[in-house]
Amino acid sequence: MPHGKQRFRHDDEDRRQWQDPDAILAAIGLGPDMVFIDLGCGEGYFSLPAARIVGAKGRVYALDINPESIGNLEAAAEKEGLGNITAMAGEGESTVFCEECADIVFFGIVLHDFADPAMVLRNARRMTKQTGKLINLDWKKEQTTLGPPVEIRFDEDTASRLISEAGFAVEAVTESGPYHYLITAQPEPQISTT
Repeated sequence: MPHGKQRFRHDDEDRRQWQDPDAILAAIGLGPDMVFIDLGCGEGYFSLPAARIVGAKGRVYALDINPESIGNLEAAAEKEGLGNITAMAGEGESTVFCEECADIVFFGIVLHDFADPAMVLRNARRMTKQTGKLINLDWKKEQTTLGPPVEIRFDEDTASRLISEAGFAVEAVTESGPYHYLITAQPEPQISTT
């Protein structure tokens, strides 16, 4: 795991005390029949509740570099009868699930973990519908009792700049609980070259 990344179980009750996935997914507007892409999904802390929300006509694509995490996610989805998740072990820098198919592309406290965050964000732009949005939920760049070392975290300005450079317009930067901020961005209009 890069940077000694802490791994969370998909059903981590302690984490729910400081980060409620259902409340966050509701707040970002996830609803039935949507397509949700979870980049750096881990064991599915956000992917599994997202799959419940989008329902049978919706779709969740989940990506993590750790095959064991993906295996645990797939086992949990199967146990729950969630057939609307496509989970894959791989790198965000080289993965594009689909072109302009996602209503929401989501990064849950992981953007700093990618080897090339700018490339991952450009791929996210390719996957986001023109009417969709990118969500980056991330650690505040301050000393906290939980989370990765402060020096590897992105502050709000750095994350916003990376997101803008990838072709998104940042709409809002808000607090999300005691340890995190949340960036909401929409795709910039594509400029035709013809």
